[in-house]
Amino acid sequence: MKHLLFVSLIWFSSLTIGAPTHISNVKGYTLDNNGVLIQFSNIVFDGGKVLALGGLEINENYPAATQVDGKSKVMLPGLIDSHGHVMGLGETLLQVDLRESKSALDAAKMVQAYAQSQKTLPWITGRGWNQVLWPGKQYPSANILDEFVKNKPVMLSRVDGHATWVNSKALEIADITKDTLDPPGGKIIRDANGNPTGVLIDNAIDLLYEHLPKISEATLKSQLDAAGKQLLSEGVTSVHDAGIGKATYNYYQKRVAEHTLPVRIYPMIGAYSPALIEMLNAGHIQDQYDWLSIKSVKVYGDGALGSRGAALLKPYSDDPHNKGLLVTREADLKPLFDLILGKGFQLNYHAIGDRANRLALNQFSDSFNGVGGKHLRNRVEHAQVINVDDIPRFKTLNIIPAMQPTHATSDMNMAEDRVGKERLKGAYAWQTFLKQGTPVAFGSDFPVELSNPFYGLHAAVTRQDRNNYPENGWILKEAVTVTQAFRGFTLDAAYAAHQEKILGGLTPGKWADFIFVDQDIFAISTQNIWKTKVLETWIAGEQRYKKQ
Repeated sequence: MKHLLFVSLIWFSSLTIGAPTHISNVKGYTLDNNGVLIQFSNIVFDGGKVLALGGLEINENYPAATQVDGKSKVMLPGLIDSHGHVMGLGETLLQVDLRESKSALDAAKMVQAYAQSQKTLPWITGRGWNQVLWPGKQYPSANILDEFVKNKPVMLSRVDGHATWVNSKALEIADITKDTLDPPGGKIIRDANGNPTGVLIDNAIDLLYEHLPKISEATLKSQLDAAGKQLLSEGVTSVHDAGIGKATYNYYQKRVAEHTLPVRIYPMIGAYSPALIEMLNAGHIQDQYDWLSIKSVKVYGDGALGSRGAALLKPYSDDPHNKGLLVTREADLKPLFDLILGKGFQLNYHAIGDRANRLALNQFSDSFNGVGGKHLRNRVEHAQVINVDDIPRFKTLNIIPAMQPTHATSDMNMAEDRVGKERLKGAYAWQTFLKQGTPVAFGSDFPVELSNPFYGLHAAVTRQDRNNYPENGWILKEAVTVTQAFRGFTLDAAYAAHQEKILGGLTPGKWADFIFVDQDIFAISTQNIWKTKVLETWIAGEQRYKKQ
C-alpha cells in the first residue's frame, strides 16, 4: 500500500508542477487519430499529457524541458485490454493455478499440495483446468478430488470460468444432491443414476456462492495489487473490466480517490448484481484524470464453447441433443436492454454461440427503436461463432465486437468438433469484421487466457499458438496485419470505451501512457511477437514499472 501510494503521489504532483519532459532517441510507433501508423524519435509531455512528438526539431520548441535519453529503445503506446477480469486475475495469482495440469489426477495432486501449504483457508479455490487437454477429454469428478482433499471444500473453475469442479465436501455444504434441480441457465453434470458428479455448468455454480466466505476489503486490495503488478509488467496500462459487482464498484472508487489505482480501469457493471438499478441511478462515474470510467453494463448471454454452454441455433456437432445454455433468459432481454440503454449506459453483451449473437442483435435493434442508445457504441463481448448472415448487422447497428485473439488459438483443438466446419465460416472472424468497416476491440479475457497482450498480438497475426502450430495458421484468411492487431489493442480498444481522444495513442493531447519493449514488433518475424518483453511502463508521464 505504501509503495503504491508513494508512486501515485509522485504522479499526482507531476500534473501540476515541473518542466516538460523530453525523451529523445527512441524508435517510437503510434497510430494517429485516423488510425495511420506513424514513427517518431522524440516525444515531449507535461502534466501527464503528450505535448509533441516527432524528430529533433522538437528541441527548439521546448528548450527548458528535462532531457531523457531513450537509448534507441522501442516505444509504443500503453496497450489496452478491452476484456479482462481484474479481480479474477488477482484471485488467480493468489490461488492454485491448474492451467498446466496434464490430467484430472495431476490437477488433484496440485490442489493437495496447495491445500497443505494454505492450511488456514476455509475453502480451497483454483482455476485453469481444461478437460479438452486431458486424456479422454472427459469432465473430472468429485471422487478424484476426494482422494486428495476430503475434509475441506474445494472449488475449481474451468479455464473459461463457465464450469466448476468441486469435491464431495463442497457438494455437501451446498446441499447439492440427486434431488437438486438444474437452475435456469445452468446444469449439474450427473452420473447414470442422476447423482451429481462434481461439475457444475454456468448458473449452477451460483448454488455454491452463498456458502463461500465473504470477500473483505483486504482481499480486494490483495487481488487488485497483484493484478496491477502483473499487468504493468506486461505493458497493459488500461483494462476494460468485464463484469463487476457492488463491492468492487465501491472499492474502485475508493482507490481512485486515494490515487492508488495501479492501471486505468473501464469497468462494466455486472447485470447480475442485485444493486444494478442503484448503480445505474448513480449515473456515470468519471474521475478528472481518467483512471476510472464507469458507464457500461455487461449482460451475460450464454456460456462457453469448451463446456458446451455456448447457445447455438442448431445442436452441437459432437452433442446432438444439446444447443447450449442461455444464462439470461430470452424473455428477460428486452426489459434489461431497455433499462440499461434508457439510463444512457453502454451495453456489452456476452455472446459466444451463434444463437446468443443473433438474440443480442435482435434485441439491440428492438431497443434502439424503442428507447434509443445506438450512439452508445454498444458491444458484443467475444462474438466468437456467428452466423455469416448476422455479421453485416454489426455494422448496421453500430455494434462493436470485443474479441480475444488467443481464444481462437486455444479453441482450435476443439472448435470444429463442437460446431463443424460450416459454422466456422463465421467464427473468430476478425478480418471479415475489419473489411466491412467494423472496428474490433482486442483483449485477452484474462484469467481465462494469459494476460500478456503480446500473446494476443501474435495470435491475431499468425493464427498460431506459441509453438507455431498449425504450420500455416488456423483459418488464416481471418488473420490480421501487425498494424491492425496493434490498432485492436490501442486505438480501437480506446474507441470501444469512448476514450479514443485521450487514450490509445501518443498524439498531442492524449495521456502519456507508453511502454518500452525489447524488440520492434513491426520489423521482426511475426512468429516472434509473443516473445516481446516489456522494459518499462509509464502512465500519465510517470514510470510505474521497470524490468529488473
